[in-house]
Amino acid sequence: MFKEILLPVDLQQTELTERAVAIAKDCAKHHGSRITVMTVIPDFGMPLVASYFPDDALAQAEKEVCAELKRFIERRFDDPAAIHAFVDTGSPHRAVVDYAEHHNIDLIIVPARAKDIGKIFLGSSSTAIVEHAPCSVIVVRPDGSK
Repeated sequence: MFKEILLPVDLQQTELTERAVAIAKDCAKHHGSRITVMTVIPDFGMPLVASYFPDDALAQAEKEVCAELKRFIERRFDDPAAIHAFVDTGSPHRAVVDYAEHHNIDLIIVPARAKDIGKIFLGSSSTAIVEHAPCSVIVVRPDGSK
C-alpha cells in the first residue's frame, strides 16, 4: 500500500520526531516501504537579507546539515544504509510537497509541534503539507497528547 514514505524532520526539534520515526519504521516494516528522511534549510527569503551573509554560507550550512541528518538517521534506524536522506533549501512545506510530487511518495508522516491539534493548523507547515500533498499525510502528535 505504501511503498515510499517521506518523513520530514526539523533537526532543531528532534524530540518532536520520535513518535513519527516509530510510526514510519512500523509502516515500512508492514508494507515493505522505503523511508526518505528529509530536512529543509530555510532560505534567506530576500536578496537584501542574503547580502548580509558570506557567499558560501548556504553551501557550508548544507554540508553541516547533511552531516547532522546522517547522524540523526544513524541514531534512530537499525539499518541506516537503507534510509534515503535528502536535504533541500527554501520553504519547508513547499519543499516537502515538491519532493512528494516528484518522487512518487505514497505517505508523508509529519511530526506535530503542539499538543493542541487546533494550534497545529493555524498557519503551520503541517497545514500546508496536508492541504497540498499529492498523497496521504499522517500528522503525529507528541507523546502524551490527547
